Amino acid sequence: MGKSVLWLLPGTLSLLLFAWLLTLVESNIAGRAYAVYGGIYICCSLLWSWLVEGSVPDKWDISGALVCLLGAAIILLAPRG
Repeated sequence: MGKSVLWLLPGTLSLLLFAWLLTLVESNIAGRAYAVYGGIYICCSLLWSWLVEGSVPDKWDISGALVCLLGAAIILLAPRG
């Protein structure tokens, strides 16, 4: 895409930070934490695509992202015994 190789730095640092933070989560809920991350990742990907690449999300992108956030919220906030 003609971008500087330096654009790899924020992506790499983000992935490293995520991997490190995941090690701090109790192992019995790490899968849930990873699932919630997935929903957030999808939304951030669309935001990145919009702000950096200039690809404006359409109503289907936004709807899908909202569904992902709702799913992440259910996984994260569901009452458990």
